[in-house]
Amino acid sequence: MTRTDLPLRERKKLRNRRLLVDTAIELFGEHGFDEVTVEDLVGRVELSPRTFFRLFDSKEDVVLEPVQRLWGTFTATIGSCELRGPLVATLERVLVGAIESMDDDWAGQFLAGRRIAERTPALAARELRFCADTTVAIGALLAGRTGLDATDLRLRLALEVMLAVWHTANQDWAVAAGPADPEWLVGLVRDGFAALPEALGLTVG
Repeated sequence: MTRTDLPLRERKKLRNRRLLVDTAIELFGEHGFDEVTVEDLVGRVELSPRTFFRLFDSKEDVVLEPVQRLWGTFTATIGSCELRGPLVATLERVLVGAIESMDDDWAGQFLAGRRIAERTPALAARELRFCADTTVAIGALLAGRTGLDATDLRLRLALEVMLAVWHTANQDWAVAAGPADPEWLVGLVRDGFAALPEALGLTVG
C-alpha cells in the first residue's frame, strides 16, 4: 500500500524499499541468504547498488525491515502518546496499536523474514543486536516519559514482561503456521498479556 499523503520522492523511496524487501525474501527463500548478493538483488528489480545502500545498510537489514518497521512505530508512539495508568497495560496498548497500523503486506513479509532468519546465523545475530539496541532505546524513552531512572527495576521488568509476551506470541504465530494476518498476531499478544496474572501466580509441588 502506497502512502498517498507523502511527497512523490518519499513515495518512490517507500515503493523501492518494499520492492527490495519482497524480492529479497523471495530470493533468499529460494536460494539461501548467503547465496544471493546485493548485485543479484538489485539486478532483479532493476535498481542500482547505490540506490540499495541509500535505503539499507546491509542485506541483513532488508530481511529485518518488517521487524524494524514495527518497532520503529512502537518507539515513535511511546515517545509521543499519553502515558497514563498501569505501565504494562500501556505497553500492551501501544504494541497492539503498532501491529494494527502495519501495511497490508507487513504480516507476510514478517513471517517469511523470520523463517529466513531462523536458519541464517548472521541474520539471527543481527536481529539480536537490533533487539538489544531497541530495548535500550525504549527504556530510555520510558524513563524520560515516566520520570523514573532508566535503571529502575520496576521499569526494566515491565519492559521485559512486554517483550516476553511479544516473543512468545510471534513464536506461536510462526510455529502454528497461522494466517499472515496481523489480527491473528494481535490475538496471541492479547492472550499473552491476559495470561500474565495466572503465570505469575503459578505454584509447583
